[in-house]
Amino acid sequence: MNQLKYFNPAQLETVTRAVEMAEELVSNYYKLSSSQLGRLNYDVRTLSDLSPAEVVSGHFAQIVKYKLKKKDVLRETEANDFYKICLQDHSIIDALEKHPDLELMAFLLYIVCHELIHVVRFRRFLQQFNVSAEEKLAEERRVHAKTTEILSDLSLTGIEAVLSFYENWRETSQNLEAP
Repeated sequence: MNQLKYFNPAQLETVTRAVEMAEELVSNYYKLSSSQLGRLNYDVRTLSDLSPAEVVSGHFAQIVKYKLKKKDVLRETEANDFYKICLQDHSIIDALEKHPDLELMAFLLYIVCHELIHVVRFRRFLQQFNVSAEEKLAEERRVHAKTTEILSDLSLTGIEAVLSFYENWRETSQNLEAP
């Protein structure tokens, strides 16, 4: 990997706004109360907060699943799943440079909504975390379709360009039945 690009302070403020908006949109779509949203047990982090193992190229974000266990508890059943949404600043910045029609806020909103939908689906047992490559692809298509559904009526500068950017995922997902 070449020199990685990190979000600057203004971009980090946009990340915060995008996360807040994505949480609201996804919780409204899935009819989650704020306490239910809190029990999803996830966090969103940018490149500066990621370990080397959490950094990837070629993806705008990834979800890493951890087991949280209380201190001095021996049983595996006492562990809780924790999902870390790892934003890949460098990949996002590169995409924005290659596609000047994309706006950071709208692009981040799509990415974070997409990843939050995954977390909701994992937590509601609609999708397992560890599956075959074929099932991962099918799940990506389902989640892209749901992300588009959530964002398609949104009045936000740049959202049309982002939805257009992800159009191929929507076209290939039409034949998949979402549970």
